Amino acid sequence: MNMNTRDTIMKKLLDAQENVRDYEKFSKKVEDEEVRSAFKQFAEESGMQASKLQELIDKYDNSHR
Repeated sequence: MNMNTRDTIMKKLLDAQENVRDYEKFSKKVEDEEVRSAFKQFAEESGMQASKLQELIDKYDNSHR
């Protein structure tokens, strides 16, 4: 499959959003506090990535209309 710029950004956005969900879910299931804290941090970092990727999608869509 040949992916263009928008497709690539969109794929990574979906990946980041899934990571947020996974890390949040895992942080609620594990008992080890260090692991729980790391998963919460990873969820936040993935959320920041998702937010930036969404900005890029919005900017890309607005400039290619």
